[in-house]
Amino acid sequence: TTQPPAAPPPTSPSFPAIGLEPARSLRPASPASPPPPTPAPSTPATPTARGAAAAPSPDAGFQLLGFDKLAGFSFEVSDEILQASPTNATQVAARTLEQIPQTVREFDLKRVSLKGFMLPLKVEGGKVTEMLIMRDQSMCCYGAVPKINEWVSVRMVGGGVKPIMDQAITMYGKLHVGEMRENGYLVGIYHMDGERIDGPAEN
Repeated sequence: TTQPPAAPPPTSPSFPAIGLEPARSLRPASPASPPPPTPAPSTPATPTARGAAAAPSPDAGFQLLGFDKLAGFSFEVSDEILQASPTNATQVAARTLEQIPQTVREFDLKRVSLKGFMLPLKVEGGKVTEMLIMRDQSMCCYGAVPKINEWVSVRMVGGGVKPIMDQAITMYGKLHVGEMRENGYLVGIYHMDGERIDGPAEN
């Protein structure tokens, strides 16, 4: 009996010459991940942004005080207060202090800045070492008699300053509130340890 010819071995399918290839997977391809964002260029910090300290104010450490407060009350200079004796000095000092309001007494021993007009009292080597700071220019130059709470006696503690007349200045220093006496006679209720001046100041 004649055997039928054997079937040829299977061959790989041929594909057209258009370059197609057989599909490798039935799942859709995942979309490509977007590229990472480009970081914005950083701006270098300025010295101020880095916390650089600002220049200190010339008024730093001083409380602003004016003659509107120092002279804003009536002070009666009676004969008893004007001339004290060793026997009643303590009582007279208490009565003197009672006339000064608490709002003014709280500046005792405080460092303050005070605007006023200079009246030199003592000059050494062309520098003023002792002076009065007056509320009004007329008290310095025109003979008007000031009230006892309208001036501050100043003694410079760090050397003298140049004399500045007829123009407002600002004095910086430690203020003392309370009676000042010479030989029992009342000569003032304010005095200051002067540290420096600024001026002339604008009116």
